[in-house]
Amino acid sequence: MNETTANSALVTFAIYLLGVFFLAWLSSRVRQKKEFVGEYFLGGRSLGLWAFALTFAATSSSGGSFMGFPSLIYTHGWVLALWIASYMLVPIVGMGLLGKRVNRLARQSGAVTVPDLIKARFKSETVGMIATLLVLFFMFFYLLAQFKAGSKIMTTLLQDVAIYQTAVNTVAGAIDGVPWVGSAEPDYVLCLLVFAFSVIVYTAFGGFRAVVWTDVMQGIVMGVGVIILLFLTLGQVGGLTKATEQLKEMTPPESGTGVITLGQAQDKDTALPKGAWLRLADEGIARLAEQVNLAKGETHVEAKLLKITTPAEVERIMPTDFGFPVTAAFTAEQAKGYGQGRKGVYVSAPGPHPEKEGGFLNVWLAISFFFFWAFGSAGQPSNMVRLMAFKGTNVLRNAILAVSVYYTVIYLLLVVIFCCARILLPGMEVDSDRIMPELAAKVTGDAGVPWLAGLLLAAPFAAVMSSVDSFLLMVSSAVVRDIYQNRINPTASEKRLKILSYLVTAMVGILAMLAVLNPPQYLQDLIVFATSGLAGCFLMPMLLGLYWPQMTAKGAIAGMLGGLGCHLSLYIAGYAVNGKFEPYKIPVLEFDPFIWALLVSGLLGWLVSLVQAHSSQKAEV
Repeated sequence: MNETTANSALVTFAIYLLGVFFLAWLSSRVRQKKEFVGEYFLGGRSLGLWAFALTFAATSSSGGSFMGFPSLIYTHGWVLALWIASYMLVPIVGMGLLGKRVNRLARQSGAVTVPDLIKARFKSETVGMIATLLVLFFMFFYLLAQFKAGSKIMTTLLQDVAIYQTAVNTVAGAIDGVPWVGSAEPDYVLCLLVFAFSVIVYTAFGGFRAVVWTDVMQGIVMGVGVIILLFLTLGQVGGLTKATEQLKEMTPPESGTGVITLGQAQDKDTALPKGAWLRLADEGIARLAEQVNLAKGETHVEAKLLKITTPAEVERIMPTDFGFPVTAAFTAEQAKGYGQGRKGVYVSAPGPHPEKEGGFLNVWLAISFFFFWAFGSAGQPSNMVRLMAFKGTNVLRNAILAVSVYYTVIYLLLVVIFCCARILLPGMEVDSDRIMPELAAKVTGDAGVPWLAGLLLAAPFAAVMSSVDSFLLMVSSAVVRDIYQNRINPTASEKRLKILSYLVTAMVGILAMLAVLNPPQYLQDLIVFATSGLAGCFLMPMLLGLYWPQMTAKGAIAGMLGGLGCHLSLYIAGYAVNGKFEPYKIPVLEFDPFIWALLVSGLLGWLVSLVQAHSSQKAEV
């Protein structure tokens, strides 16, 4: 984006943020006349159809949907349509399976949080406390991923704004030498501060009703943004048929290293930015996968490169003009994955993968992800809270249809858009998490409507904010309601609970911001880890508790801890074996850890409850 484009986009984006804060203020005015805890954390259990449907949809559509998911589509192609297919079933499974019973139990027991609900069903303080600790543990991982995503979006939006660059330089001087903070990029730190301040203030100030109202607005923004992005992208690639034909001819790029040579020595230190294009000695083209710094007079340096292998792209891409000649000699890494040198891998299963010989999505993973999305999302406490807040059965029934259609449109269009993005923005594998904001900036700039970039970037930003606000409220409610009010001070005044809720929401947000100053490398992996962990711990105990009267408190504890143990064990084993933050895949049946955690959790919950019931019967005899 040039500065004019960036300024236009910034104005549109600023209008969106003002709307968010206005809704938070309006919500706080409504809440002043009502009982604090139930209103702040559940909105008075009075959500109508569109409020309930869009807050459910927006909460599930996190930064992973608009940052991590597009990154995967771009990298692996059309097979992502199969990977995400069962997301359209989330409302049928989540709302249909749990909705009515969760809502009824919550109203009967007066439960405000998911641990509240579990404690009421099993009549056990221990069960409630374990549920609270699990929510706190996994939600923090969610927050880290969302804070990183929100900051990346803002970095892309503001990178060419002059006043922003001045602010970045000021931040750079302020954090230089500060432990932990000083090692982070100054532009990332600045955007993280702005994002964190925005979301913490409106969540703490407005509570659940503000979250719901902004979710409605953000759900609309996401839908409109995706549709506009579809038309702009298809228009610039010449239509879906032409784009598919080009994708069929593409071959995956090669990763490797290269010796970069400057044609002449420079009289000052020189920096070649990450993402710059370099002409190779063999007349090929490669992209810098990291920033390169050369000292004064230095002409040779080694760096990581990404070499383009599709002939049509090699001819089309021009090297970056540095004002002096730069060439590179490329050495490819040993190929050990699937798809290297093959045409058609982006339009067929299993999709290319640089490390896995079986490709991105084999049969077992396809099966496990079909269950993972449908049942994993149903087992999320943040979604269960929404089920506690709708007004009546008719609202639930109509919302199932509305959200199913919404998800179908959003996710199918995202697959189309970001398969086409490979044609418009080659070489984005060097930082594929940024493909959404980069594509939005490109297509609006090329179409002559730069102000639209603000709206399109508001779509992923809305997805991130709608998730962060929900997760902040989940953690805040766990501390204020489940720990403080229920266990420390049951007679706490409304004023004390209100102040504590504001403080906890702010403190959790600040802690998440500090933790992600040096962001984790894997955005989507963090989201999958937290999603599968929460579902593996909560789904089976909740299902058995709602549908099987013989389910006991000890069975629920065994189910939750069994799911946790299985989930963490597979991730720890994966890190030990592969040296990466990824789960260990059991040979032959390469299911996602969620499937094994679900089986262990359900089996333990059922067996322990049966044993306890049998022991009780023997004691009575």
